[in-house]
Amino acid sequence: MPMKLNYQTLASLPANLTKPLYHREQLSGGIVHIGVGNFHRAHQAIYLHRLFNLGKSHDWAIIGAGTKSFDTIMREKLKQQDYLTTVVDLDAKGLSAQICGSMIDFIENDTAKLISKLSEDSTRIVSLTITEGGYYINSKGGFDLAHPDILHDISNHSQPKTVFGMMLAALQHRREHSIAAFTVMSCDNIPHNGDVTKRIMLEMAKRIDTHFAHWLEAQVTFPNSMVDCITPATSEAEKTRLINLFGVEDLAPVFCEPFRQWVLEDNFCNGRPALEEVGVEFVADVAPFELMKLRILNGGHAAIAYPAALLGVNIVSDVMTESHITAYLKKLTTEEIIPSLAAVPGVNFAEYAELIVSRFANPEVRDTVPRLCQDASNRLPKFIFPIIRDNLAAGRSVKGLALVVALWCRLCAMNSSAEQGLGFDLYDEHAPRLAELSLQAKDNPVVFLQMHDIFGEIGTNAVFVDHFSAWLSKLWHDGVAKTLADYYQA
Repeated sequence: MPMKLNYQTLASLPANLTKPLYHREQLSGGIVHIGVGNFHRAHQAIYLHRLFNLGKSHDWAIIGAGTKSFDTIMREKLKQQDYLTTVVDLDAKGLSAQICGSMIDFIENDTAKLISKLSEDSTRIVSLTITEGGYYINSKGGFDLAHPDILHDISNHSQPKTVFGMMLAALQHRREHSIAAFTVMSCDNIPHNGDVTKRIMLEMAKRIDTHFAHWLEAQVTFPNSMVDCITPATSEAEKTRLINLFGVEDLAPVFCEPFRQWVLEDNFCNGRPALEEVGVEFVADVAPFELMKLRILNGGHAAIAYPAALLGVNIVSDVMTESHITAYLKKLTTEEIIPSLAAVPGVNFAEYAELIVSRFANPEVRDTVPRLCQDASNRLPKFIFPIIRDNLAAGRSVKGLALVVALWCRLCAMNSSAEQGLGFDLYDEHAPRLAELSLQAKDNPVVFLQMHDIFGEIGTNAVFVDHFSAWLSKLWHDGVAKTLADYYQA
């Protein structure tokens, strides 16, 4: 019988599980983290866990938090096991598992309780993984100040709906009671994530109270960061695998690749844990690192996901055995993505790209193509469209990037009721519109690009439109494999 994971069973768990070298009573909360998904528990929580294992920074434990209904499910699972998580590193040379204990509590879907915790002087960092869609970014890359949720929080700032409104309410309390501000640390995959978060909160604060906005700008810091660790969704199969391999029953285990990277600006207004001792890279400017990762890794994920889904390949490591897709990815990365990047200190882009390919090809990770296809109308404007804009401005090629977008359009059509379907749900907030317009685009490709809220100015750029239209027509006429070959053999 497998052993259930909790603090009472911790000492008795099988020897092949690495257990914390610290005890829960040694920890106190210093970080409130909003958005407790698999990635956070594979990444930030593990870095802190490693630091606690060194006997250091025990006053920086994590208080988890969530603001969505699905966070209730996660909290209930973690609460049953005292907020412990089994993290399995999917190394192709052999799997290993560790019990992570850096989280000590979890507040879910309780606005008043969360604001109260954010208002306490013990909370010195508030970190975020609220996904790309959680930042209210419009098609031009700016903050959507007119969004109903944002307007609500500005008018009802004592009863906010958004994460940003909740942080502002807590910061107002701290200002009024002479409590030092906390650092806001975004760990989401958006360019300049700290700057974006600061802009959102300042824009809202200015409309609530200009004096408060001046205080916030002077007192609160928003370090930019780059985070990286491929972390698939956890299925029942993974839970069973955990039982079979390690003899422990975890209601919400995490399976992830062994590679982790965290590059972070050293810009904290109220102290920080000594994360440099466990591999976090503190730098003056994260921008070159984050752009490299967003474009080569996240852009690469988009590039391979759409043709793979159209070809019926569902596991990312299997995708990397498809010669048409790997040849297309290599050419796209070499000729259009890497040329868009400024130099990064100590980094060889070609070697970094090879590392990314090897990570995609790890057969143990079993990351899924359906996961990479989700929410594309939010993801492409972050990972692909900026490269297109930069290349167009510089007179560089966008031919391969236009093919990525054409593949997405073809995928949206496949997801419509008029086609045979994909075999999985293609989640996107604009799904019905995408399905309708992608079908119309079969005969008139420009129709798809006329969604200005998604494409912005690139949808009317003649060079891009011509490439997109040619690729989309070819995809409908010749199919995916031949279209990819025509690209990489040209």
